[in-house]
Amino acid sequence: MVGRHQGSAGGATSARSLGLLGATGVGVGAIVGGGVLALAGVAFATTGPGAIVAFGLNGAVAALTAVSFAELASRFPESGGTYTYARKVLTVEAAFAVGWVVWFASVVAAVLYALGFAVFLVPFLEQVIRVLGGSPPGWIGGRFALAAYALAAVAFYVWSLMRTSGGGGQWTTIGKVVVFVVVIGGGGWVLATEPPSLPELTARFRPFLEEGGQGLVRAMGYTFIALQGFDLIAAVGGEVRDPERNIPRAMFLSLATALLIYLPLLALVVAVGTPGQPVVDAARAEPEMLIAVAARAFLGPTGYWLIVVAGVLSMLSALQANLLAASHFARTMAVDRTLPRRLAALDQDRGTPVRAIQVTGLTVAFLLVGVPDVAAAGAMSSLIFLVSFALVHGLSYLARSRATTPSPFLSPAFPVIPVVGGVVCLALGLFQALAVPSAGALAALWLSLGAVLYALRIGPRARTVDASAEARDPELIRLRGRAPRVLVPIANPASARTLMAMAHAMAPGGVSRVILLSILRQPKEWPADGLPQSLEDAQTILGRALAQALSAGLRPEALITIHDDPWEEIARVAAQYRCERLLLGIGPVDESFLAGPLEGLIGEVECDVVILRAPTDWDLSQARRILVPARGSRVQSSIRARILGSLSRSGEREVTFLRTMPGGTARAEIERAERALEKLALDEAPGVSRTLVAAGDDLVASVVERAAESDLTILGLNRGKGKRKLFGPLVLEIARSTTGPLLIIGQRS
Repeated sequence: MVGRHQGSAGGATSARSLGLLGATGVGVGAIVGGGVLALAGVAFATTGPGAIVAFGLNGAVAALTAVSFAELASRFPESGGTYTYARKVLTVEAAFAVGWVVWFASVVAAVLYALGFAVFLVPFLEQVIRVLGGSPPGWIGGRFALAAYALAAVAFYVWSLMRTSGGGGQWTTIGKVVVFVVVIGGGGWVLATEPPSLPELTARFRPFLEEGGQGLVRAMGYTFIALQGFDLIAAVGGEVRDPERNIPRAMFLSLATALLIYLPLLALVVAVGTPGQPVVDAARAEPEMLIAVAARAFLGPTGYWLIVVAGVLSMLSALQANLLAASHFARTMAVDRTLPRRLAALDQDRGTPVRAIQVTGLTVAFLLVGVPDVAAAGAMSSLIFLVSFALVHGLSYLARSRATTPSPFLSPAFPVIPVVGGVVCLALGLFQALAVPSAGALAALWLSLGAVLYALRIGPRARTVDASAEARDPELIRLRGRAPRVLVPIANPASARTLMAMAHAMAPGGVSRVILLSILRQPKEWPADGLPQSLEDAQTILGRALAQALSAGLRPEALITIHDDPWEEIARVAAQYRCERLLLGIGPVDESFLAGPLEGLIGEVECDVVILRAPTDWDLSQARRILVPARGSRVQSSIRARILGSLSRSGEREVTFLRTMPGGTARAEIERAERALEKLALDEAPGVSRTLVAAGDDLVASVVERAAESDLTILGLNRGKGKRKLFGPLVLEIARSTTGPLLIIGQRS
């Protein structure tokens, strides 16, 4: 029973179909309208006319974040946004935490805009009922009715996104921008032709800060989500043409478009939108509909309905954009196994991430039932995005500091922008968590849920896939600020070339260090002149090993030490240099040797262990067909994935994962074994693996038979807790019964 796996774990890659205007449209669709219409009333109720400054300051913070985003997006022009950047420069655990936060940020934003749509839908429904001659019932704008409207909108866009990845949202973006331009133009015309007296106009802007500086900061926290959306361009970066140029430009254009609409609109609300009463009172009376009420004041019923139309269009386009982004985040994480792999599945006909969209939609629906109103949703959304944007600044700093090549777009005044932007976003987020405890509690609950999910279900597979990715792309090691060391003790110069080739595969030059170690025993007495023979022998061995390594293009480091017990010395050097891996070469299998000093060494060192048995003239390039006997267990999965990924860099390989099951095993059990083995192969060796579940009562004979047809066989050690014998009887028997090249690997506990 054989299964073959080709291609990446994630499936097909989206075509780059978005130009500058299309990418800008994604950002404008997500930013413009929804946030300002839903939350302007909350901001004015909190701080009075100073809400204009709150939006302007948020725009400045967003602009700083856009600079850091632009540098990251031009350096890594792939889909996935913040999570993708975190995966490049952080550990897999930290990348999961970032992705978990960013996915939730788009989910909560979708909740906000779904509720906002429901609020703006109510006037339409009431007007329709009046036209039909009825009287609108009180429940039509009640809590349960609003939740039902919001759920209907989410269900529609989930269905739409499952049919086409674009979602058909450009017409709503164009429509709402036109409406806002008309409203601003009309308000400006009224202000110019029928201006209030200067004392009256001045009075409308007093007191400018209703609750002082604290109220201003609270308003910023409530409304920061209104400037979110430019980041979604990065989330679909893999679909943007000429991404190094178009992604940064689209971010700045979309953010500038939003500010050019927001600031004049808010100024008009204060200047001519609430005659006869302070804007604070009007905002507290009807916070969600404040701008519509203001437009009615200076444009009559036409202005009111224009804003209602803009509100519906804005909420729908922002809802669609955030659902789209959230599903992209979820699928990208699933490809890396930082979310369950099922979420990576694409529809065979349409190429849409169906399951990621469905799970995102269900999560939004669940939160819609629990979130009380638009203000609460806005507070939670702003908090989560402030945290995620602080992370973006940190990622930008790390990527710039560690990369060896410059990004096509570079942040000016580095590191001022990422440092200042990160501190401001983090400070606003902390203030928001304290000012709105329910938002902070929800964020803490979500992070706790993610930690439990990662520990119980996601972690092992995520670490395996990440190890394979690091091995196939060593630049990831540099970007993550690591410089792993591989220790290679040399006792026989004849095996140096083979060992160095393997070491180089495990620790590529430029990002890792290979340390050659030669140990000589303490001489009983030093000669009066010259060197003891043991030291001369050690120098000869190490010199030949270095010559072999240099001829192969390698640049290892050399170390000679003196110790009476070479095994104890190897363990000491491995600990002192904090080596991540220990590579040992052995000759013919000797059970007393393996079960004696070698087992003692492996049990002591706190690093991965790789043991190579191969002829002295064997070359790593000969290992085209690799056999991996496995039972579906993930005990050695990460180190095996790293070894297989390292080997795949130097040429084409075919890796066969073999599991042998006793004859007469039930078909259902065989099928379960096949599925488990396929998952293991897909995680450890994507694109080059095949699986084989063979029938046979003699496991050793089954492995030996297929090892004879392979160029390299990889076996695992028992390094788990409670294991007494590292070299189990099966490993020893297979090692004794095979003559070809053999790797025995043991992952650190």
